[in-house]
Amino acid sequence: MSLVQDVLSCGCNHYFTGEVYSGCGFMGVKMGTYITSSFFRQSLLAFAGLPLLIWAMGNFFERSLLKESLSVMTILAFCQLIGQFFWARTNRSVVANLKMSKVIKYHKIIGYTFVLILFFHPLYLVVPRFFESGVSPVDAFITIISTLNQGVVLGIIAWCLMLALGITSLARKKLSMKYKTWRVFHGILAMLFISIAAWHVIDLGRHSNLAMSILISMLTAGGILLLLKTYTFKKSKKTSEV
Repeated sequence: MSLVQDVLSCGCNHYFTGEVYSGCGFMGVKMGTYITSSFFRQSLLAFAGLPLLIWAMGNFFERSLLKESLSVMTILAFCQLIGQFFWARTNRSVVANLKMSKVIKYHKIIGYTFVLILFFHPLYLVVPRFFESGVSPVDAFITIISTLNQGVVLGIIAWCLMLALGITSLARKKLSMKYKTWRVFHGILAMLFISIAAWHVIDLGRHSNLAMSILISMLTAGGILLLLKTYTFKKSKKTSEV
């Protein structure tokens, strides 16, 4: 069964255990399971509500509706990627009542969706130029990527890491490494990406005032610490068993 068939069918094939779980839901996931969870509501507040509140309450320079819409979409997409650290098997206390196949499917849906959105982030900076007089979109894009200050360099590095994260996830079965090895590699790559991306956002983000910077720093640090705790716990557990 192909990946597309597994994702779009009513049942879902668990690639890692070989088990098949039935039940119709959005892309194989019963979203009601998540929506009724208290942690889902808390996550919605932390990764969507608070960023939107800070954006709405911030005394930012007024811009066009298109520019603000692209900015809000980018902020929410980035915050949802931070949320990936919390809505995963690393946070077992939260996903304990959920089948791991569903957790993995949910993780994939969110990850691929918002990585795709952020993939075009560089273009969002110049798209409004098509509707404005002055510098052309192409010239604006060249100026941005050739201005090698700290924020731009961090953004380019983060974008490349994100691209690598997405490609290695899609091509996991074609990589010559065991699943457990890939998971560690995936986690390390994710930590590098989110750290540098958060630094880029805080350093260069148009809406990165003190409140937004603190929120992003806390969420990013929390996610990384959660992942490190999982890896450390597993390593210490294996050592104690030996």
